[in-house]
Amino acid sequence: MNNIATIMQHQSRGIERIIEGVATSDGAGVKLTRVLSGKLQKRLDPFLMLDAFSSDNPDDYIAGFPDHPHRGFETVTYMLSGRMRHRDSAGHEGLLENGGVQWMTAGRGVIHSEIPEQEDGVMEGFQLWLNLPAQHKMAAPWYRDFPSGEIPEYVTPQGVTVRVIAGNSNGVAGAVTREVTEPLYLDIHVPAGAEFSTALPDTHNAFIYVYRGAVTVEGVHVASRRMGILSNPGSLGNASGADNVTLAATEETRLILLAGKPLNEPIVQYGPFVMNTQQEIHQALNDFNNGHFA
Repeated sequence: MNNIATIMQHQSRGIERIIEGVATSDGAGVKLTRVLSGKLQKRLDPFLMLDAFSSDNPDDYIAGFPDHPHRGFETVTYMLSGRMRHRDSAGHEGLLENGGVQWMTAGRGVIHSEIPEQEDGVMEGFQLWLNLPAQHKMAAPWYRDFPSGEIPEYVTPQGVTVRVIAGNSNGVAGAVTREVTEPLYLDIHVPAGAEFSTALPDTHNAFIYVYRGAVTVEGVHVASRRMGILSNPGSLGNASGADNVTLAATEETRLILLAGKPLNEPIVQYGPFVMNTQQEIHQALNDFNNGHFA
């Protein structure tokens, strides 16, 4: 953690704008909040979507997400509370539980289901869609479950607990790395009165989503259930290499921080298919309808 003090000397990224998610439903009627949608895909490239779900009413989640296809991107499901069973057409199966992560590369095509294995209690978590570069969109499907105990974490001198799902933070490597998009995915628990800093590559788009409490970033308050899009270094007049984000909490706070290197490629989406051209979308539909997915 010796580099925390060094990071603090750099200028933090600020908040460019604050986004309130839109209440919606997906799957067989699961109620959720769509925080990142198509309108933000170019600004937050390589991230395509972020859904937040949280309810203690089984009617909001019990039907889950029956069989549905994907092609051209990765899905990352982080379960804060609850139990979700995954099955897919590539032969993978796993149970996602409290604190666990499911990382699936749809690649050239997979059909999967995510069904709750609980009839009461809280179901809470996030699903993130991470784009694949054109050269990897037709790769073989891949899947892995990471139980909570396999997610690296560290605690700062101020008592901030950081779970490193992907990427690297303050010298701690996460459970997953990706060479092209270089995603950083942190779950950060900040005690009241504490601050936290981590480096962010100046090439990366980044945002936070506060799901408990509130934080301040460079004087801007981000309330619970709000996304704060972080300004890019150029907008701060900082064209140098290293920069960071510094978060301050006046109350006990939990948030996720995501950053990724943009692909700068065309994004053509049709529902659960994300490709680079309309022709590739037509091919995805044909392949799916003709049973050519994994």
